[in-house]
Amino acid sequence: MTKPMRIWYQSYVDYEHGKTYWDRLRLHLKDIVDEGTTVDIHGITPHDNYAHAIVEFRCAREVICNAVRAEREGYDAFVIGHFQDAGLYEARSVVDIPVVALGEASMLYAAQLGQRTGIVTINTRFIPWFHHQIGKYGLKERVTGVHAMQFEPGQILRAYESEDLAREVEALFEAQAKPLVASGCDVLIPGGGIPMLLFSALKNHAVDGAPVINGIPIVVKMAEMAVKLRRLTGLGASRTSDFIKPPPEIIEEFLANPKGL
Repeated sequence: MTKPMRIWYQSYVDYEHGKTYWDRLRLHLKDIVDEGTTVDIHGITPHDNYAHAIVEFRCAREVICNAVRAEREGYDAFVIGHFQDAGLYEARSVVDIPVVALGEASMLYAAQLGQRTGIVTINTRFIPWFHHQIGKYGLKERVTGVHAMQFEPGQILRAYESEDLAREVEALFEAQAKPLVASGCDVLIPGGGIPMLLFSALKNHAVDGAPVINGIPIVVKMAEMAVKLRRLTGLGASRTSDFIKPPPEIIEEFLANPKGL
């Protein structure tokens, strides 16, 4: 008998500003999980509505707190459903349940499908952030190109309300993807959960022969696998280097002390 599994899926959009996206995401998650797995979507308010590192930093703090909350509420894994993975390493360092993230999981899986991966993000301001991610994950020789469309996160959400805008996003993605393939990229990643889900209806999605990854099933399946491995073997994150776990009182201090101006 399959042991039940609960996964906290952390969106960086809240339901108020992404209702159609959340509703579609719920259906998508229900279709891809194993029998006995429950995935609960949680958002952030104010949501990630502007492509900038300071917004990622603000959201990351809430994500770290939510990872602690998820563990304390009995969740088996915590999924960061946001390609920029803001807060990933810090969240991993403060909880013992598996923490997996959309950007990292997509890039690592892409490396099994081809030698060189290209990413098309939604906004040029995310390009430096993505290059930092690629370097941190040790993938500079495998993820070799990052191009961008030009949307704010809130703008691209409107594609869920408009078939014409959805087709426009698809065309803009392809326009940025083609030169990546021409330069040698053989796998493509839409740089965000919002475009990934938008393209999820396109079966065998490819641009000039290069497969386009939907990272949402990948990150959720990695979470399920991480939970199963932990149950079977006790395998978890290293407690040396990046993921050294702080003392409990330091975690409590972090949870209790947001300071503004």
